[in-house]
Amino acid sequence: MYQPTSLNGNLDTVMHIKSDKLVTTTWLAENIDDPDLRVIEISRDPEGQTYSKGHIPNAVFWFWKKQLWHTTNREFASPTEISRSLAEIGTTERSKIVIYGDPIQYGTYGLWVLAMAGFNNIAILDGGRTKWIAEGRSLSREIPRYETTTPIINRANLIARIGRDEVLKGLTDSKRVLIDARSPEEYMGERVSPPGGFDHGAERVGRIPGSKHLFFRDILNEDDTFISAEKLIEKVGPLGITDSLSNDVVTYCRLSHRATIMWFALTHILDISNVKVYDGSWTEWGSIVGFPIEKNSCDKASE
Repeated sequence: MYQPTSLNGNLDTVMHIKSDKLVTTTWLAENIDDPDLRVIEISRDPEGQTYSKGHIPNAVFWFWKKQLWHTTNREFASPTEISRSLAEIGTTERSKIVIYGDPIQYGTYGLWVLAMAGFNNIAILDGGRTKWIAEGRSLSREIPRYETTTPIINRANLIARIGRDEVLKGLTDSKRVLIDARSPEEYMGERVSPPGGFDHGAERVGRIPGSKHLFFRDILNEDDTFISAEKLIEKVGPLGITDSLSNDVVTYCRLSHRATIMWFALTHILDISNVKVYDGSWTEWGSIVGFPIEKNSCDKASE
């Protein structure tokens, strides 16, 4: 079983998560009025209806496709474009940015995209809106206004991203661990999208051959906080991630949002290196002619 060197092999020391990329609701409540703090709610809803009904005080609204994607290409926004979006909410070199998602996976997705654009002074709110409301903390309908600052442009860092051709090439690599973060129904090839909604998103059902399954909800508590590092290690152990692993770990889902929760937990809580997100995920892989798939536990890879 993988045990990060920072834990010194002593599971008794990891009951409480310590990560500079994760802040608690208590910390945020105590620092909410810090002039150098910026809070961003990243949503899948382009209209921001949930945000409009009430959001964490001082939080600005971002629709994930508008601020995180390129305006015309099906590609992420460039570091220059992201720097402009951050400048519009008054960020500076001193700023600490806290992100939460609606739903939860859009928070880790946002951190992942901003990290690829070279922005590092960012953290996720552990539990997000769910935890905040459960604790009886107040919401606000006031939309914060900030004076635009000079954009801070960084160099792109794509180390945590992997493309379909690299995933395909690595299918025979015994040192690579491929993690499917989707629901059991998606993993087993019963659906191409999460249960409960219209089933769409790819031409075929199934999974990438050789994928190990770890449902993203299984590493979260009911209040959307991450489970303890000790429990995370118990979940990760059966996947075959060992301290001698010399190659990479790849996570995917349907659109890559849920996969970033897995990436965040492995990278920023367990300190596992070389974890990458396949952002094309099943929407891409399941629709490509000639790419192999598996459909259930008995299937061999088929094209």
